[in-house]
Amino acid sequence: MTVRADIRPVRDTETFKDALSLLASPLTLVTTADEEGNRWGLTASSVISASLSPPLVVVGIARTSSCAAAFAAASEFVVNVLGEQHRELAGRFAARGIDRFAGQSVANWPGSRLPFVPDAHAAFRCAVADRLRVGDHDLLVGRPTEVLLDGGSPPLLWHRRAFRTTV
Repeated sequence: MTVRADIRPVRDTETFKDALSLLASPLTLVTTADEEGNRWGLTASSVISASLSPPLVVVGIARTSSCAAAFAAASEFVVNVLGEQHRELAGRFAARGIDRFAGQSVANWPGSRLPFVPDAHAAFRCAVADRLRVGDHDLLVGRPTEVLLDGGSPPLLWHRRAFRTTV
């Protein structure tokens, strides 16, 4: 076996980000509502299943995010798994300095004020089970209490710093 010549040490954030950009990740919108009913949300590619028993998901949220304080105080949140039809929505929720919810087809989860994407591939309503500080992110651990399943269109992915689909 031949070792490739482009092996580089990780000495800076850019080298690490270059390598991570090759890891295809499903895109999600992670949403919540604060005690006053204000809706908060962000586009996230750092969402994983952490456990099957009990069911747990983990969301990485940068502490520099405009939503960080809202998620730090939240008792519940929703992970919305996006499909190819959600490109514009994913871009909007990744932007800074705008009302991300304005003019978007985001509803409230039945019986709650939690915002969610009704035509998402899947949506997990989660109770916060734990929070962990790791590097420059907070890891929000959620215990799914309800799920919405659809999965009709190809999934929306983040790969090589761009939105992609499987087709």
